[in-house]
Amino acid sequence: MPKMEAPSHTDAELREELKEKRKELSALRSQLRSVYDEKEAQYQQLSTIRTSIKSCLSQIGTFKSERDQLTTRVKELKQQRDTFNTLTKEKSTLKEEAQKRQQELRGKLNPKILDAKHDKNNKAPSNPSEIKSLIRKLEHQLETEVMPFPKEEKMRKHVKELQAQLKKMSELSEAWKISNATAADAAEARHKAQQLHQEVQGVAELSQGKHQQVNSLYEQLKQLREQEKPVMEKHLDLKKKYEEAKQKMQEIQSRVQELGKLFHDTEEKSFKEQIKEKTAQVSEKIKKREKLKIDDILAFQALDEN
Repeated sequence: MPKMEAPSHTDAELREELKEKRKELSALRSQLRSVYDEKEAQYQQLSTIRTSIKSCLSQIGTFKSERDQLTTRVKELKQQRDTFNTLTKEKSTLKEEAQKRQQELRGKLNPKILDAKHDKNNKAPSNPSEIKSLIRKLEHQLETEVMPFPKEEKMRKHVKELQAQLKKMSELSEAWKISNATAADAAEARHKAQQLHQEVQGVAELSQGKHQQVNSLYEQLKQLREQEKPVMEKHLDLKKKYEEAKQKMQEIQSRVQELGKLFHDTEEKSFKEQIKEKTAQVSEKIKKREKLKIDDILAFQALDEN
């Protein structure tokens, strides 16, 4: 008798274990789904943050490239501006020298020589053309007229003075041309330098704007990194919990399958015995021509299937 009771006692314990393991398996499945959903929610949040980080880094790269191009342009414009500023100073210096030369030449002119009258009908010459005409006239007189020696000497002296005056007036005219030309060049160079300076300021302002955008994006990136860290840590923790729960569930599931196989044959035999008994009862009813119930019909169908 003890040999009969031991297996029965073991069966009961194993059946109880199977029952508890199935409950535990069901609870673990529910827990696994919950952890999985939470893990995926954290992953989605992490993915969103990382997408923002990627976008931020891309914008930083674009703005830095644009800023550097603008900075290079500013340097080029400054060099051009400095070149025109230097040219302005050079032209202004030349203009001042030409004006100074004009003053010197004006001071060397002798108005008395120009004011001298040569006959009662002639006026003093007022420009180089008239002086040249007067010199030709006097030289013609010296060549064609007979006059006293003192008068001739005086006339020759006057011609030389007029020629000297004409040369000074020519130098004065040249100095005046140089003064006007250098003044125009200096004004043009100054205007160009001012234009370039304004362009430098405009491009530098754009460059500064790009730089501020880069700094703003770096601040945004810093905040995103701070947001990313706890989410990533939580996601890794949930991933670990999920893997642990999954492994535990697989272990329990394996035990449930093992116990299920252990009781499958016994349960199947018990079911067949019940069918056999029910079939015998149905056969007896048929012999006695008694009315069959629905349970009797199902018993026959079960018998056919097995």
